[in-house]
Amino acid sequence: MSTMIFEVFDAFRTAGVPEDKARKAAEALSSETTATKGDISKLEKEIAAIRSDMTLLKWMVGLVMAGVASQILKSFFG
Repeated sequence: MSTMIFEVFDAFRTAGVPEDKARKAAEALSSETTATKGDISKLEKEIAAIRSDMTLLKWMVGLVMAGVASQILKSFFG
């Protein structure tokens, strides 16, 4: 059995939509807007990959900045 959003169903019924059509429409909206556990699991894996990439990028930027700073210091004191 499919789930539905009661507020949407009630709004359709108030607007004069027949019960069977209102139920089908509310169920369709519910299935489109609800994230499943699989969706959330996939998103968590993608976020973990992005975080690891960002950590690597932070270290790379830090090393580049240290290299630039060393060249600047070398030009003044070398």
